[in-house]
Amino acid sequence: MKVMISGGGTGGHVYPGIAVAEEFRRIHPSAGLVFVGSTRGLESQAVPESGFRIRYLSTRSFPRRAWWRWPAAIAANAIGMLQALWIVGQERPDVVLGTGGYVSGPVCLAAVLLRRPLILQEQNSIPGLANRWFARFADEVHLSFTEARAYFARKDHLRVTGNPVRSHILGGDRGAALRAFDLAEGRPTVFVFGGSLGAHRINEAALETMRALKGRVEVQFILQTGRDDFEWARRTVEEEGLPAKVMPFLRQIHLAYAAADLVVCRSGAMTLAEIAACGTPAILVPYPYAAHNHQEVNAHNLVERGAAVLILDRELTGERLAREVAHLLADRQALRRLSAHARTFARLDAAERIVHSLERYEGGRRVAPAASGDVGEEG
Repeated sequence: MKVMISGGGTGGHVYPGIAVAEEFRRIHPSAGLVFVGSTRGLESQAVPESGFRIRYLSTRSFPRRAWWRWPAAIAANAIGMLQALWIVGQERPDVVLGTGGYVSGPVCLAAVLLRRPLILQEQNSIPGLANRWFARFADEVHLSFTEARAYFARKDHLRVTGNPVRSHILGGDRGAALRAFDLAEGRPTVFVFGGSLGAHRINEAALETMRALKGRVEVQFILQTGRDDFEWARRTVEEEGLPAKVMPFLRQIHLAYAAADLVVCRSGAMTLAEIAACGTPAILVPYPYAAHNHQEVNAHNLVERGAAVLILDRELTGERLAREVAHLLADRQALRRLSAHARTFARLDAAERIVHSLERYEGGRRVAPAASGDVGEEG
């Protein structure tokens, strides 16, 4: 059996596909797995590092605030569409899994045109436009949030399975993690990151927080800055003697989760799935320019159930963040409550459920009926 997985750009679209591929490879070691992505996205590094084959398309996103770049994007995506038809026709996958991002559009369309079974995986509480459109033609659509069901006109093929999390995310050891980051045992640790590309506003607030808490609160930080802010943040930490380990990007993010007593982060769906799986208390700062403000909606799903604390981006300051961090670290019972409530959102078998769906399309057609009860709101 051969499975094609397409999705990319950011970790939120790449890592769910990798999680499914890892689970599929575990269950079916001899199965064929191929990714389709862009050389410009995170998938160009993350997929080969995970040991999977990847083929590339010439695609580009449509910048929301730079309409004058649209002609170049249209030309690139036209070429990408032809490439997608060629790749899908040549690979002849039994089934195609689309996990979102601009690169998945041409591949999903090629799957529809070439009559390959198509399964979609939607990470967010408000689905992207591409997934809403392709859902009309897809055989199945796997959702992470029950709230996303309202955005699809067709309901009979929706399955709420959760967001697939890579298996190694749960494999971190706290002691080994603290040693890997050269951090002190017995001191509370806060892990701050703004996604795979970093977030300047969060980085600024984190450094201000370190200054405010230095000498007042026993705490140390892991700060993932992204490439653009790394040198500035590293130099600031060294010159001011701030208690932090600074790095541009974390390949072994499971170690940071294992070391952390508290996380400060954006509220992308993949990040929320990982902190829920790890049961890590979190302060969420939604990215305010996400499409349809879906990050804030994602965050409210956890906050309203007592699983996280929310600070809106426009309200984020070093003073506010320092106050929240100090309060939570001083109240271990509050941290334990956040952790327990976060775990209730975890769907640790999400990747396995999607693999079982993919298995039903061996030979390019459904070979087994859907399991009883897996249409609609799966528990």
